[in-house]
Amino acid sequence: MEEIHDNVGYDESVQAKPSRNQTGPRSSQRRFHAAVVCLGLLSVFQLVGLIGLAVHYFDFIQHSAAELSTVKDNLTNSLQASNSEVLSLTEEKHLLNASLIETAKKRNRLNAELSTVRANLTEERDRLQARLTEMTEERDRLLSLSKQKKTCPTGWRMFSSSCYFFSTDSGSWDRGREDCRARGGDLVVIDCREEQTFLSGFIRTNTWIGLNDRGEENKWKWIDGTPLTLMSWARNQPDNGGGDPQWGEEDCVHIYEEDNTSWNDRSCTTSLQWICEKTP
Repeated sequence: MEEIHDNVGYDESVQAKPSRNQTGPRSSQRRFHAAVVCLGLLSVFQLVGLIGLAVHYFDFIQHSAAELSTVKDNLTNSLQASNSEVLSLTEEKHLLNASLIETAKKRNRLNAELSTVRANLTEERDRLQARLTEMTEERDRLLSLSKQKKTCPTGWRMFSSSCYFFSTDSGSWDRGREDCRARGGDLVVIDCREEQTFLSGFIRTNTWIGLNDRGEENKWKWIDGTPLTLMSWARNQPDNGGGDPQWGEEDCVHIYEEDNTSWNDRSCTTSLQWICEKTP
């Protein structure tokens, strides 16, 4: 019995010690569990990857949505700006049309005024033409009359269209003017060189002419009121007596006998001959 037990105990000890080459059910279970773990890890990794992709896709979606929103806002703003520009252009078009209409009205008004002005100018031209014709006829009539033979009274000499009387009496400037007026004329007014030359041919002594500055000193005027334009003063004349009391106030003018052309101022009370002038 003891041997049997010994054998049994030996067998159990033998059985309890696993063999290194054993390929039984326990080894298969281990491999199964390892495979399960690997699959689990793969599933976890896959899940993590899917979660990562989902997060990335979600961020992409959000980013894209933000960009789309920005693009939408930009498009909306651009559209609003375009609409504003369109409205502005429309208003400008209306203003331009209104301005064109107003310009057309002004043009029509100006054309009407121009037509009126043209009509008035035409009427004025015709009136002036008629007046010119009338004046031409009057001129021709006067020329015709001027061509008729004119004569001066006895004792008078004719030059151009005037008659001249050379006195032989002597007296003051006022006395000479009174005599000329009594003869229907006045003291001579010399208005051209030709007239001065004509008169010098008959002068033999100092002779009064119708020039004086009685109204205002050194402001010489002819008896008809016209200012002095033609001048034939002698050297250093007029001098109003040069300040010498013996000559007095020299306000009247005579022609010098020395050259029969030069003028000199003299006291109006001096006794000289005179020249009268009148029309035939």
